[in-house]
Amino acid sequence: MYRKVDDFITDWNNGAQGTIQVLESLTDEKLGQAIVEGHNTLGWLGWHLATAPAFFAGIVGLNVKASGNPSEVPTKAETIVQAYKTIVDDVQKEAELLTDEQLAEEIESFGNKTTRGAMLRTLIDHQTHHRGQMTVLLRQAGLKVPSVMGPTKEESN
Repeated sequence: MYRKVDDFITDWNNGAQGTIQVLESLTDEKLGQAIVEGHNTLGWLGWHLATAPAFFAGIVGLNVKASGNPSEVPTKAETIVQAYKTIVDDVQKEAELLTDEQLAEEIESFGNKTTRGAMLRTLIDHQTHHRGQMTVLLRQAGLKVPSVMGPTKEESN
């Protein structure tokens, strides 16, 4: 749970840099890569990361809009990257309007009470979870896996 707006913004920006590295590893040809048929694809996961922050921001009370329809995955990797970069900036700008006191306020989320600070932590965790899924699919697709949380096999050779 975040108690300081600056702490969230620092984590958000650090996480965003890693996510941008992963998204920039995508290619148009590999957006359909899934662990097995019927599971989430690289394109879906990337688009989800580019649109889902608007959902979480709305719960927190921030005015953030996705760059496109979350249900319509683009066919161009660059569209996903640019949409993600836009939403990263939008979340930061809106979060800067919050006060530390507001992070402790209770809000409604999925039928339960939580705090704004806890929901912002969930946003960060959600992003990290899906970014990790994407790194597995990048390797499976034969694409470069960037070092987000430490060196990858590609960078160790």
